[in-house]
Amino acid sequence: MKKEIIFNLPVKDLEKSKAFFAALGFTFNPQYSSDKAAFMEVVEGSVRAMLMTEDFFHSFINKPVVNAREANEVILCLSCDTRGELDSLIAKATAAGARIPHPPEDHGFMYDQGFEDLDGHLWNLVWTGS
Repeated sequence: MKKEIIFNLPVKDLEKSKAFFAALGFTFNPQYSSDKAAFMEVVEGSVRAMLMTEDFFHSFINKPVVNAREANEVILCLSCDTRGELDSLIAKATAAGARIPHPPEDHGFMYDQGFEDLDGHLWNLVWTGS
């Protein structure tokens, strides 16, 4: 059985979110996308995200949608192959409008930094040197 991770994220403006993540190099599969959702390849073939308008996202749940600018439930963490890749993604995210909550942290065995996307979702990038 093929294993994949697909997570759903509510977004306020689907087109702006698509542009933001496209600027980071993520691609979208139009076959599974609509005016309510965009199927995004985070790691081709294994990790994907469905960016969903808040109304569409809300149709799947029976409680309020969290405003990620005020509260967070999860930090999405992506590993990078090199420190350079991590720094490049942070630079692209910043240029596309991300907020950087803290400077990079170098622990010797691990290097990480994060960003907050346009809707306030937290993404952490990590390189472990392995």
